[in-house]
Amino acid sequence: MSTPRTALVAEDEPLLQAALQHDLAALWPELQLLPPAGDGHAALDAALALRPDICFLDIRMPGLSGLEVAQALAEDWPEDRPLPLLVFVTAYDQYALQAFEAQALDYLVKPVQRERLAQCLQRLQQRLADRGGAADGLGQTLAQLRALLGNAPAQPRLAVIQAQ
Repeated sequence: MSTPRTALVAEDEPLLQAALQHDLAALWPELQLLPPAGDGHAALDAALALRPDICFLDIRMPGLSGLEVAQALAEDWPEDRPLPLLVFVTAYDQYALQAFEAQALDYLVKPVQRERLAQCLQRLQQRLADRGGAADGLGQTLAQLRALLGNAPAQPRLAVIQAQ
């Protein structure tokens, strides 16, 4: 029997947060919704403490932006677990490129349409199903970390020694 999947919703607008959680519960009843976070710092703290499988992050929140939360998660996430799948939810479409550079699985524009959310949830379910064992998860985590932090795969460095 598999453990239930968990999701954290980080949204500073209470009506939008409630609507998203309602639609998530209706479209994916088995998904365990964690208590929502109303700002970036609360989202980061909750994600690190509760280790959700999925984070729905508003891009523009008080404290830290959703993009800053994603970067902080990449830096502070335990190495033995794959990073949560990231979905950015925003009224601003100009952040899409940055979101995908931060390894977002999807980018939803507010107000979130239910059909569009359903498509997103199908992708999330498929990606979660595709995650393999611990070795696979660790490799995926390292790839996500490198992408989030902007680091290319480690290259050997040659030491240059000058003769005196």
